[in-house]
Amino acid sequence: MFMYLATDTLIMFGAEPCGFSVSVCLFLLFLVLLYWYSTFPYSVLQRCGIRHPKPTPFIGNLMLFRHDFFKAQKDLINQYGRVCGYYLARLPVVVIADPDMLRQVMVKEFHNFPNRAILKTVVKPMSDSLVMLRDEPWKRVRSILTPSFSTAKMKEMVPLIHEATETLLKNLKNYAETGESFDIHRCFGCFTMDVIASVAFGMHVDSQNNPNDPFVHYASKFFAFSVFNPVMFIFMTFPFLIGPLHGLMKDTDRSEMNKFFTSCIQKLIKQRDELPPSQRRRDFLQMMLDVRSSKECVSLDHFDVVNQADEEVVLDGKTESGHKLKRMMTEDEIIGQAFLFLVAGYETSSNTLSFICYLLAIHQDCQKKVHREVDNFFSRHGSVDYTNIQELKYLDMVVCEALRMYPPAFRYARTIEHDCVVNGQSLPKGATLEIPAGFLHYDPEHWQEPEKFIPERFTPEAKASRHPFVYMPFGAGPRSCVGMRMAQLEIRMALANIFKSFNVVACQDTEVPLTLKSNTTLGPKNGVFVKITKRENFDDAF
Repeated sequence: MFMYLATDTLIMFGAEPCGFSVSVCLFLLFLVLLYWYSTFPYSVLQRCGIRHPKPTPFIGNLMLFRHDFFKAQKDLINQYGRVCGYYLARLPVVVIADPDMLRQVMVKEFHNFPNRAILKTVVKPMSDSLVMLRDEPWKRVRSILTPSFSTAKMKEMVPLIHEATETLLKNLKNYAETGESFDIHRCFGCFTMDVIASVAFGMHVDSQNNPNDPFVHYASKFFAFSVFNPVMFIFMTFPFLIGPLHGLMKDTDRSEMNKFFTSCIQKLIKQRDELPPSQRRRDFLQMMLDVRSSKECVSLDHFDVVNQADEEVVLDGKTESGHKLKRMMTEDEIIGQAFLFLVAGYETSSNTLSFICYLLAIHQDCQKKVHREVDNFFSRHGSVDYTNIQELKYLDMVVCEALRMYPPAFRYARTIEHDCVVNGQSLPKGATLEIPAGFLHYDPEHWQEPEKFIPERFTPEAKASRHPFVYMPFGAGPRSCVGMRMAQLEIRMALANIFKSFNVVACQDTEVPLTLKSNTTLGPKNGVFVKITKRENFDDAF
């Protein structure tokens, strides 16, 4: 076909067709088609009246984010407005930083944006996780999983978190005795790894003292991912190559990691099923296994765990309207959720704990308030549990303010399923809708002096007076973070026990301000170096 086209073109211009001229004509035709392919997607945003930086052929605006997603996102919105866009290679992305529009997108018109934007290169077990599931499969698994994170279930997790916390305190005690500065971010990485291994995989791992443990070794491989690696760059530029080439360009490390975790969970499932119920360990994995014969599930109306104190459990698998829900999770889906626990819970919790200690180290007046509250708490309680930790009001404000300043999940993405209009703005089908939580957390229209650490922003009165969609560390709506309660419990239990026994102080090695990395989650690029000292009421029991 192209040969005939080249020949006819030469004849039309009065040239004699020959081998060389036809080859030149074919080459020029190829360049024209290649240029057309590299630029034709870049009219989508303009047709919808969405301002954006000029895209580069093939890569769009990808290079804007090569160094720092967090800052680049803020700069983009400041320059192009609260509804703007960019092109991630060939994919149009609409960024919405208007809280009223976000309320529509994330809650009121959720049916137009029910799915997260996903990578087509994702394979099992991640492809079976809640983050990657779409439409009815997602709704079914979410309806089953949500009760697993209820208040009652979280109370069962407390002993497992206590065990990992004791190991953390012993490690911190060693640093306190040496008096040397150390990277507390690394300590918290080990702590959260231990919690995840225990809660989601039923394994005891002391990752700080046993860094060569296979669980630690394979988990670390996942977080080496970047969209800027050559293979991902090719697939984003030429998405039609994913099908034929993905199987040929296997990531050996990723395949070994997937195989390891899948095998671990399959063995544990077999072992648990062979035990009588009374001997089965009470952890997240067991809760998912219990779900196979449980009658508990919830409807879509109760998926928003961020804006509801607790979810309403629907018995017998029926919604309030009597519609029958299919309550079933396959073994692959159980493995996928356990793997998601690792992916979603490791960096986010360890980064948050590190940022909180950094902020309290450089704001000693706030740390003294934490100490006073914690001392008062332990004068009345022997240990921390899910119920009594709610009494630590100032600590809660510190955590909330740290999550405002350094939200690990600083951006969320949804797929626009249909051409639609939200608050007068046209949104094109097939584009990605990005929710810039990081920008909203620093929006001067809603936060006075946003660069300052002020825990009192989160008093009950202050929260009630603020727009709910300018603070979203755990998302919002039915797609909000299902593990929010677990993350909050883990973080607060660790902090209460740390500040009961230790002071965290800045030192010569403390980087102020911190250099951040934001290719995936928001975290400290060079660690968080501090010193730690024992308090007068230090307990030598651990």
